[in-house]
Amino acid sequence: MPAATYYTSFTTPASVYTLVYVTIITCFILRTKEFVSAGVVIESLFDWLLIKEHEDFIHYHIRRTSLTIFVHSLLPLGYIFGLSLVMEDLSIITSLDGLWWSTLVLFSHILPFTSSFFILLWAYDGWSSHPIARTLSLFCPEGTSWKQLASTINADYRGIDKICLEPSSMTKVVVTDTWIIKISPYNVNLAHQSDSTLEVCSADTHHISVDGEGTVQYVTIEVKTIRPGLPSFFIRCNALDFNDLKNKIRRPIRILDGITFHKTRTDHFLEVFRETVEKNPTYALQANQELDTCIGCMLMEPQVKLVKSCTNSQCTICYCRPLWCLDCMAKWYASRQDQDRPETWLSSTCTCPVCRSVFCVLDVYLIIK
Repeated sequence: MPAATYYTSFTTPASVYTLVYVTIITCFILRTKEFVSAGVVIESLFDWLLIKEHEDFIHYHIRRTSLTIFVHSLLPLGYIFGLSLVMEDLSIITSLDGLWWSTLVLFSHILPFTSSFFILLWAYDGWSSHPIARTLSLFCPEGTSWKQLASTINADYRGIDKICLEPSSMTKVVVTDTWIIKISPYNVNLAHQSDSTLEVCSADTHHISVDGEGTVQYVTIEVKTIRPGLPSFFIRCNALDFNDLKNKIRRPIRILDGITFHKTRTDHFLEVFRETVEKNPTYALQANQELDTCIGCMLMEPQVKLVKSCTNSQCTICYCRPLWCLDCMAKWYASRQDQDRPETWLSSTCTCPVCRSVFCVLDVYLIIK
């Protein structure tokens, strides 16, 4: 039967199958939230082939990336096989002509064989030829192997004080005391903090609500290393996580001119709260009165005292000594407000974190010594 007859006879079922297959495979590759929650991802489907990430971080990702490359290389062949089942005629694979179809058939067969060849080559010498192992070898001092360095990274990853960020379903950023690690489907990028420089090169804001009131901002950071042979790579993080990231990384993070961080609704309120309190009267400490650290952040000295001075009948007298810094008091005040009505925050009231006496913004006095 001529090829044109085949095209005419299966146009509708082939189109439906193609649309369904492309949709499913796109969700599978991009690791959408629904597929992740259902366990339709490489890590869950082939858990029996992988070791535990917490036990052996490096070898886990060596196996995971290899398995991901192999499974993804089978997807074009899976499309052709599924199409032949839909048409109930296996001869379709060999009967159809045309440059695009021939190329697809050839590509779908070559891709798995090529990926299998490289994976077997990597595994043959104990994974020493794997891209992750070759990257680690660039960090190894003279006389040490990449497996020794992998053991130290594994121990570093097991630390409880590491930072793990997931800016998207496909990437993960791990920052330990020593390493900056970016995990992607096909590779793992590493940088040692001691020989790296970080630079915020862009920031993008996305609306997460129809009216635009809910927004989220992501910053893109370029990680450059002075170690020869290692390319730079980019990591992304939520702007709200940037301070945690900056505190964990021992190197300064340079922010390019023109990049501004989006302020959340709470951040805007904290600025207004501080400006209002600075206009209030001040509270003078007694000569022999000593201050401890703020019981909120445990870093700064107490900076405010609650003094009933407003005309609001709901407010009461607070007898607590100064215990809070201005920022912690502002955050406490914001957390006790109606989150759906930010326009009422400044004119509303709050309760003292210790004695529960009611106060408003006009009752917050800055301390002077």
